[in-house]
Amino acid sequence: MNNPLSPVIAIDGPSASGKGSVAERVATHFGFHYLDSGAIYRLLAYAAAQQAVAWSNADALADIATQMQIKFEHGQAYLNGEQVSHHIRTEEMGKGASEVAVHPAVRTALLQTQRNFRQAPGLVGDGRDIGSVIFPDAGLKIFLTAAVETRAKRRYDQLIQRGDHADYALILADLQQRDLRDSQRAVAPLKQLPDAVLLDTTDINIEQAVNIIIEAFKKAAQTK
Repeated sequence: MNNPLSPVIAIDGPSASGKGSVAERVATHFGFHYLDSGAIYRLLAYAAAQQAVAWSNADALADIATQMQIKFEHGQAYLNGEQVSHHIRTEEMGKGASEVAVHPAVRTALLQTQRNFRQAPGLVGDGRDIGSVIFPDAGLKIFLTAAVETRAKRRYDQLIQRGDHADYALILADLQQRDLRDSQRAVAPLKQLPDAVLLDTTDINIEQAVNIIIEAFKKAAQTK
């Protein structure tokens, strides 16, 4: 059941900063549930594309958002009972996620969907507004970032390892555009909150970032 008292670790930050990998490992460490809010917006972009709905059509997108049946299980994403992880992890759906997320009506439609992931014994969520809008009472808020060039190289390597075509220059330009769009949107813009811990992963690996967050959460829990 949804439990407003269940602890939440909110990890926000720009695209390709490693939020998902870090958040999943932190969730596994504590035995918490995991919310990949970016995947929810990717799922919406994919569902809209399947129905030939433009990513600029806010009203139609909001309607689709309220009808989607979403489930994450064993690292896979399901939309209306269909496993669609590979379809939503493309660069095109990443671009779509950023475009559909700018619409206030869409964000409102998906608000409760995301909050429903808060269940005992706890939740680790990653995205752009987990700590500011979705769970403003999160026990620990992290703003996880890295230099855009580092993020572009990581995304490039990820795509190459997956066997996909990748162009570093195009990835870099796309991330720069996403950063601008995410930080300047009218509703829930991407920004570091005053009560969020800044974690720059430019020069550290996933394991180091995970350990920093684990220790920060333990410390935060001891002070409550």
